[in-house]
Amino acid sequence: MDDYLIIGGGIAGLTAGAHLAAHGTVTLLEAEDVLGYHASSRSAAIFIPTYGAPSVKALSLASARDLHDTGLTSPRGVMAVGRAGEEEKLAHVAADLSLSPIPVADALSFVPILDPAVVTCAAHREEAWDIDTDALLQLYAKRVRANGQVVTRAPVTAIRRGDGWEVEAGEVTYRARTLVNAAGPWADRVAEQAGLAPIGIRPLRRSMARIDVPGGTDARDWPMLIGANEDWYAKPDAGALIVSPSEEDPSDPMDAWADDMVLAEGLMHFEEHITGEVTRMLANWAGLRTFSPDRQLVIGADPAAPDFYWMAGQGGYGFQTAPAAGRLLAALVTGTAPEVPPDIVGACDPARFR
Repeated sequence: MDDYLIIGGGIAGLTAGAHLAAHGTVTLLEAEDVLGYHASSRSAAIFIPTYGAPSVKALSLASARDLHDTGLTSPRGVMAVGRAGEEEKLAHVAADLSLSPIPVADALSFVPILDPAVVTCAAHREEAWDIDTDALLQLYAKRVRANGQVVTRAPVTAIRRGDGWEVEAGEVTYRARTLVNAAGPWADRVAEQAGLAPIGIRPLRRSMARIDVPGGTDARDWPMLIGANEDWYAKPDAGALIVSPSEEDPSDPMDAWADDMVLAEGLMHFEEHITGEVTRMLANWAGLRTFSPDRQLVIGADPAAPDFYWMAGQGGYGFQTAPAAGRLLAALVTGTAPEVPPDIVGACDPARFR
């Protein structure tokens, strides 16, 4: 019998496993052929520590040193831009992300393809970084394997509670004293399989298109761009741009795909702000950003089963909160003092939904 059994091989499950492996043996189960197959491999891969609900921001800030010290980040910056009449909306985005207003001329110096006849206001923040998400997944998987195992192609078909937990997956039965539910969009279903109440996890689709940089400009040093209406964002990516319509369309748990019409609308909104044209998509995809009802992370024991832990509701913040979220989970599981304040621990506690 293992000490810890984790269901889910995305960033949530690997974060949990990597931090619990220091305290006992770990088995991590992933239904797909590879780790990070769903939302974790379709992330915008950006670290903006001022992004998200209060508990998200606290965990992001507490994760900064780890992410930087492991060499997994590189400077990017983030900039919001708006048109005439969108000043109030831009101010709201700027306040939410702690951006500072800048002259339009400065915005054009950052991103030369912005249309000065259209863009009339802008705000910027240097403190945003790209995250090497694949390297972080592999780092955490290595830590799990150092004191346990990672099992892929292991969809969970049954969960029983007795002397610890028994989980049937891939025609094998796994046993552990503590079970961690890190199943992303499927987290509520895993809870129900375990005989526990769901908490209202909501998978929301977010689509992305990869395009050539309009005009063939070198975009490698551009900041991430966000529209004042928050109906598009764009980010340099390996010589191209990724552009998202920023949608949050409800979805069943599934292998998500992009909606062509939604992508077209997002690309149109982006194109309205630039002097060039979007001529073609190089690729497109979608992922499910999974939120709890209050859009804060869910980390902690289920009040009806103190040996069943939730690590869910990352909502697109899983990478930038990973180090601190993992330490919080490990502290709660092992009964040690969390590094974050009690109000943040409480904001993540699954008991708030009971």
